[in-house]
Amino acid sequence: MIVTIDGPAGAGKSTVTRLLAEHLGFQFLDTGAMYRAVTWHAVQQGLDLNDEAALQKVAQQIPLRFDGDLVFVGDRDVSTEIRTPEITRQVVKIADTVAVRAELVELQRRIANSGNFVCEGRDQGTVAFPEAFCKVYLTASSIARAERRSEQLQTSGHFVDFDQIVREQELRDEQDKSRPVGKLQRADDAIEVNTDHQSIEEVVTTLVDIVKKRLSESGD
Repeated sequence: MIVTIDGPAGAGKSTVTRLLAEHLGFQFLDTGAMYRAVTWHAVQQGLDLNDEAALQKVAQQIPLRFDGDLVFVGDRDVSTEIRTPEITRQVVKIADTVAVRAELVELQRRIANSGNFVCEGRDQGTVAFPEAFCKVYLTASSIARAERRSEQLQTSGHFVDFDQIVREQELRDEQDKSRPVGKLQRADDAIEVNTDHQSIEEVVTTLVDIVKKRLSESGD
């Protein structure tokens, strides 16, 4: 059984998806970590990130596995390394590579076939799992998302210009909606949940209720 959570960056998808999976007793599939892991592996090999054939080969052969919240490439725990600024800057090249995205979508499907999963990303309900049991499109205003990002940065001791964060957020939205593959869009049958003015706990409760209602309607 698969539940998909799609939506724009900064809407709180990763956090609430993990918690939703815990509440349901499902596994969590962090698709963003998959693209980051391929990026990290390619960088480690010194590959040209514009070489689509080489990147496709990496995506096909990467010994990627998850252990709870940990991400491994082979026996190496790369959970922290794949989230460095260097990888963050370059992951878009991987995510927009058609051949790589096709390989990773197939990998996502193989992984999810092994049990019950909550899958988070941009194209989970539209491309990866169009027949998913339950689909949610998690969104929030650019201002609300920028406020969350500002709080995160300030907590980390970084000075931030709020207006710049808003501009960058809106630019990211436009880029995500116009990507050549895996573009951000709401599936026709997805339930939209706006997280403005809601705590993490409130959002998770809403999502649990949505899934339970879907279960009740299906008779499972």
